[in-house]
Parts: sequence; C-alpha cells; structure tokens
Amino acid sequence: MVAVKEIPWEEASAPGFEQTTRQVWRGAVAEVAEKAKAKLPECSGRVDSAVKLVLAGDVALGPDGTAQVASQSNGSTRYQVGHGTCTCKDVAKAPHGYCKHRLAAGIARRAQELVKAQLTAPTPQAETSSPLAPPEPPTAPLPEAPVSITLKATLHGHEVLVTLRGVDFASVKAQVEDASQWLQAQQGQTTDTTPQCPTHGAMKPSTKGKGWYCPHKLADGAWCKSKQHPTSRGEAV
Repeated sequence: MVAVKEIPWEEASAPGFEQTTRQVWRGAVAEVAEKAKAKLPECSGRVDSAVKLVLAGDVALGPDGTAQVASQSNGSTRYQVGHGTCTCKDVAKAPHGYCKHRLAAGIARRAQELVKAQLTAPTPQAETSSPLAPPEPPTAPLPEAPVSITLKATLHGHEVLVTLRGVDFASVKAQVEDASQWLQAQQGQTTDTTPQCPTHGAMKPSTKGKGWYCPHKLADGAWCKSKQHPTSRGEAV
C-alpha cells in the first residue's frame, strides 16, 4: 500500500474521492510512468505492469527506501525491493535489472512525492478560503441614537413620517426646526389653488367661459349658485 498524505487506500477508493486526492494521485502516477518510458523505452511493457501494481495498492513503501511489492500472479507472495535489486526471478533478465516490481516501487515513491508537493502547495484560493484562517472580527452594530423625534406631515399629497436622530435634545431640536420649515415650504409649493365652495368644497372650471362654478345640487334639487369670477380673489359668490 502506498501512503499519500497518510490517506489509506480504502478512503481513497471510497465513492466521491475520485475527483479529489485520488484523481491527483492517478495523474501523478501516469506522469511518472511516462517519464520512465521515455528514459527506459525497452522497459515500456514492464512500466505498464508496474502502474497496475501501484494503482491496485500493491506497493508498500518503507521509510528506509525499501519496498514490498505484491506478486500479480500470487497474492500471498511479496517481493522485497531495495538497494537496486528485487527478490523476484525477473530482475536478473530485465533490462538494466528493472523488473516490474522495482519500477512499481520507483513510480510509487516519485508519484507520492509529486502528490504531496501538489497538495501542500499554497494557492491564492486556499490562502483566502482556508478553514484554518482566523475569522474576520464581527462588524459592530450601529449604536442607537440617544434622542430621536418623528414628524408626521403631508408631502405631495402623501402622508409621510420623518425620523430625526441626534446625540442630545438640542441637536435634534435644530433638525426639527429645519425639517419643519422645509416641509412647510414643500406644502406651500403644492397647495391646491382650486376655488372652494363654502358648502360643497372644490369648484370646477366653467365650460362657457372663464370662471368657476359649484357642480353640486342643494337639498331642494336646485343647483348651487356659488361661482367665482376671474376678477375675484378666490372668494365664492
């Protein structure tokens, strides 16, 4: 078995692991194998067999540079690899002594080093989203104002509420005065100039000429006679 960042093969073979560490591991094995074929083209077939041993988890690397590699034909047999030799029979006739077991041990060790380097290399995303990074300090909530006053007014035909806040009453009082003046000015700009009937309210413009008339009837069924002529100053007659 080959240990990659101390992740057991059973965990690496679990569903869902293929897209993470196991995928990186298989890629590293393939990369090292291609380099081995380029360096030892006469051992190309043995390299393919060695890759199968590595991916099957049949290589156990020792801390002293040695390894144990399982036999592909006999699962109970393990060959000792180390110091440029192997206990199998093929090592004597393999080109340069590179039997598939020696190749498997070499590929596994170099792939392990490559994977560790890839998984431990810092990335911009890892640096910003690492779960070990200290959390950002929470943002302090805005303090409530010690003094606040709410004004109710009509603005452009709509009822509005205006809340004014300050650190003390004097500061809020000044805001209230300014807001009151502003609201009055706005109301003055939108004041309805329609003439009013003393009894029925708003009049209508005359269709026969200039002036205004009341479009309402009295209790006896007669039309209201309230009118306003262009020369009057807003008084209904």
